[in-house]
Amino acid sequence: MTGVASAEARETSGATTGGLLRYVRAAGGEDAVTRVLEAAGVPYDAEQLEDQSRWWSYDTRIRLFRAATDVLGDSRLMYRVGASALQSGLAHSIVILLRAMGTPRQVFRALPRAVAKFSTTSTMEMLQVGGTSATIRYTLHPGYEHSRLDCIYAQGLLSTVPVIFGLAPAQIEHGECESDGHPACLYRVTWDRRRRGSRGRGRDTRALEPELQALRGQLRTLQSAATDLVASGDVDTALERIVARAAEAVLAPAYLLAVEAPSGGAPLVHSAGLPVDEVPAMAATLLAGGDLGPGAVAVEVASFRRRHGRLAAIYPPGEGALGDERSMLTAYAGHAAGALDLLIALEGARQEADRAGALLELAHELAAASDAAAVTEVVAEALPRIVGCTRSSLLLWDPGAGVLRASAAYGMSDEQRALLQGAEIRPEDTPELVGMLTDRTPLIVDDATSSPVLRGLLRGISSADVVAVPLLAGTTFLGVATAGWEAGAAPSSLVGDVLVRLRGVGDQASTALQKARLLETVSHQATHDGLTGLPNRVLFLDRLGAALPEARPGAHLGVLFSDLDRFKEVNDTLGHAAGDELLRQVAARLRAVVRPGDTVGRLSGDEFAIIAPGLADPDDAHRLAERVAGCFTESFRLEGADVTVGTSVGVAVHRGGDGERTAGQLLREADAAMYRHKQRDRRGARTVR
Repeated sequence: MTGVASAEARETSGATTGGLLRYVRAAGGEDAVTRVLEAAGVPYDAEQLEDQSRWWSYDTRIRLFRAATDVLGDSRLMYRVGASALQSGLAHSIVILLRAMGTPRQVFRALPRAVAKFSTTSTMEMLQVGGTSATIRYTLHPGYEHSRLDCIYAQGLLSTVPVIFGLAPAQIEHGECESDGHPACLYRVTWDRRRRGSRGRGRDTRALEPELQALRGQLRTLQSAATDLVASGDVDTALERIVARAAEAVLAPAYLLAVEAPSGGAPLVHSAGLPVDEVPAMAATLLAGGDLGPGAVAVEVASFRRRHGRLAAIYPPGEGALGDERSMLTAYAGHAAGALDLLIALEGARQEADRAGALLELAHELAAASDAAAVTEVVAEALPRIVGCTRSSLLLWDPGAGVLRASAAYGMSDEQRALLQGAEIRPEDTPELVGMLTDRTPLIVDDATSSPVLRGLLRGISSADVVAVPLLAGTTFLGVATAGWEAGAAPSSLVGDVLVRLRGVGDQASTALQKARLLETVSHQATHDGLTGLPNRVLFLDRLGAALPEARPGAHLGVLFSDLDRFKEVNDTLGHAAGDELLRQVAARLRAVVRPGDTVGRLSGDEFAIIAPGLADPDDAHRLAERVAGCFTESFRLEGADVTVGTSVGVAVHRGGDGERTAGQLLREADAAMYRHKQRDRRGARTVR
């Protein structure tokens, strides 16, 4: 089947139709998908309907729902499709945003805004939201015929909210339905706070699965979008694709893109989901930096080289962004800006095919780079072949320490590389760096006229002339890319081809670094406790599993398990803010008593654990337990008062010859030891074993 999707009303997101077809394929195979499309009578193929950047009419949505129910012969099929949305339907960005809200309660509060991302034909109202229940009114807009299948699908979707946090699916009670003549559908949703498969203790690793799956999917989407945009061939096609694929970064009913024409003249405007007669005025406002209203999320489409224009995701009146969507749209706009830069350069200088080929190769290499270190290695290796320099390096800015440090170098001897990587370049010692913190312009630095610090460094790495390219994401200084030449080999001025090449590399490096840091931040949040900054249960067990094979006589592995006495009393009498402060202070004290190679983790609630590898004697673990207990001798200062809190500590030691043990088994042994001795001395401030 083929068809023109643009003829469809933008009423249903492709995330919905795509999730349905993926479920049908999993349940009945490709033949079932074909039969559903035939029965629905829609003039579109599966690839189009599974593209979440496209939107479809409400009629197409209901036709597909009805056909799938008939083909698979399951009256409750749409509930199952909705309930499986985390695996087959929801956009990755939505899962990340919902997970960041922290609890099902917060997600249910935000659902009215989330609905606008998938449908423009209905309104959701939260009549009541509590810790384990919610009452919801769901109303189809006038002019549409209510479908009970749509209602069943909505119930399945609602059941998935707790699943995002590793909980059991919600239970749905549906007392009133529009299909039965009621003015709206009314849902009573209840859920259990306990983790699936847990006994009320610890954190189930499955709680992280939806988020990690979404992060991987978001990374694949960004990489795919970068490749797709770069492959557009011309600027106009790229602009059209930017709008079409913006939905893969941020799901919204409408988009508007306005950019300055590369060669001057009228701005280039592309839109989706907006009335044609309103687009020109909205584009002028957007390009001028004006406000499109509270329902718009607008970001700059700007690279290191130039500001192209602005991109906006637009929601209906009364709706708006769901969480921090601006950062996701900004990351996507960075890819778009890099692609536009490249395409403008290609259109202006088609004869320089070697340069274009080199930059495209770099773009593909950067798309495969998963972290900042990999990005710097790729860029450092690419600079000599793109710019024609002798050697290159990437230096990253450490805002906490206020220094610039080398991360990667190419074309240098081991001694030169060690010299560069051991250097710390500070603004107070380097006037050139002060300028680069705010100025986007590449800078020529030579070993004759530069400041003393740079002069010594240039001579140490045998670079008479260096072009330094500041790497910036918006106004944020990320670092510097350098291209170095032997004496007399550097370009006399940064104009024309050399400048375009340098800026092309700088743009892509900036975008890739920004993406890598965003992913590293999210990954860190997924493996660390947000309150104390300590490794969470997932990372703790990973490290414990990695340490087990190293245990041997003379290098025993100790695991300590500790919880706090009177923690509930602190929460009940002083409040949860005091309880949180207590946990932070406990974390700080535990860090202070362990060795540099030990790991302190917060497993859940008031439970902490320590990995102590390389112990010369098993008794060393018990001596460490004594130090841990000693952390609680001094009272804690909470809410202006001194509060005494005790602890109980359990110890387990793996000697290397004890047979096969898993990380989970060893942790459970320490946990059991802690509980045995807690029971022996329930009134003691400290109990150590």
